[in-house]
Amino acid sequence: MTSTLLQSAYKAIDDKHGEDIVVLNMEGISLLADYFIIAHGNSDRQVQAIARELQEVAVKEGYEIRRVEGFDAARWVLVDLGDVVAHVFHKDERAYYNLERLWGDAPQLDMPEA
Repeated sequence: MTSTLLQSAYKAIDDKHGEDIVVLNMEGISLLADYFIIAHGNSDRQVQAIARELQEVAVKEGYEIRRVEGFDAARWVLVDLGDVVAHVFHKDERAYYNLERLWGDAPQLDMPEA
């Protein structure tokens, strides 16, 4: 189920033209989730569109949305889907938080193009 959820979330981000999509395998590294997806949008509206698409796909496919944080500000939106947590940044914020470096011990997964 997790791989299907991961693929669905990745595709949702890609469909809304999320940029520089990175998938980190967090198994055995974090208790928060099995996978983190990190991406960014180029405007507040694009960040919100990506987060909205993630939520719509999750509901349509029967996955639980545990929580969504930061949607209104659209600088860093976290969409918690349980085993998969998506971090959607505004491009100006992504380098500042640099989650890829923070979780540098997590292996990156190559995802097939959606």
